[in-house]
Amino acid sequence: MLRCTYFILSVVLLSGCISSEDGITNRTLDSFRGESACYNREIEPFTAVVDTHLHYRPFNGKAIPFDEMNAYLSKTSVRFVNVYGIGQMLPVNSSCSNYLKCPGIPVLPTTRNDFVNAENMVTSAPDNLHLTLSMTFADLSNPKPTIELMKLYEKRYPGLFHWMGEVNLVKQAQFNNHHVAASYQNIEQWNDFMAELRARNYPITIHSDIGNDKSPTLYLPLMERALARYPDNKIVWAHLGMSREQTKMKASDHIAILSRLLDAHSNLMLDISWRILDDYYFSQSNNQAKYVAFLNQYSTRILPGSDFVAFRNNTYKVYQDELNITGRIHKYLDDNAFRNIVLGENYFKLLNLDYQAPAICSSNE
Repeated sequence: MLRCTYFILSVVLLSGCISSEDGITNRTLDSFRGESACYNREIEPFTAVVDTHLHYRPFNGKAIPFDEMNAYLSKTSVRFVNVYGIGQMLPVNSSCSNYLKCPGIPVLPTTRNDFVNAENMVTSAPDNLHLTLSMTFADLSNPKPTIELMKLYEKRYPGLFHWMGEVNLVKQAQFNNHHVAASYQNIEQWNDFMAELRARNYPITIHSDIGNDKSPTLYLPLMERALARYPDNKIVWAHLGMSREQTKMKASDHIAILSRLLDAHSNLMLDISWRILDDYYFSQSNNQAKYVAFLNQYSTRILPGSDFVAFRNNTYKVYQDELNITGRIHKYLDDNAFRNIVLGENYFKLLNLDYQAPAICSSNE
């Protein structure tokens, strides 16, 4: 068991389990095993120790090499990561790297990225990070092949995958690229693979837009149906249901929807990944206090994430900026919420990991 000691260096209190790189003070992976030094919010990072929403693979083109992406993470506060691929990819013969700039080009579900991630894990798993592989291939509008593909994953990579998602229930951004929202009938057809996820105790992260600026709750009934139909599944709703198509919803209306569903569905969790939440909601005047109160109230139901996509041209600075922006609201959380969300306690419990978040230092420590 690692026990960290404190010492004074240039009148700054530091923990013996903390390393420093590029001026950023970080904890080791082992410092989350058993008892460790309390977390001093005044001198330690406000960014999360877990990134539950990180795409190691892009839609198309070259990715940041696996080892390099892990090196980026090692320079930040992050020690625990969900390794998403991207389940929907552009055609291999396409020169397009950003589907938004290529209307009409299909972006369709595939296993390609997941298998690359798995091979990288087999050959190059890092010692200083805890990585959780996720299956991102599932097409929720055509669910029939899902269960057989899950069996194939387990046959080829036994014990490597422990999550499903991010998968799309409805993603308006891809409507121009042949994406079709799942129907109520499709949701009924998820039964087999959702049962398998329950048997394995795997969470599933679902991207499901609430609506858009013209029709604020247009697609909300789809998520409501999924939650009602599969109440025993661990469902993570990505981005608090928001999208670039919906940037003007009143904070009070948004929070009321989320609160109602959290109260009704005990296995629902939310992730606060993607900078659109800060750009259009958290940082807007009169909104911050409302969202902080919401996150504090439901602190055991929230997961942090960057939603970074590992395109080859994205640098370490881009990742650190995304981590800072998506984590800005962390600064204003109370200590209980900070420990649950930012220091990973929710994530550890969700996956039954043998880690624990450190306690927050009191003012006299």
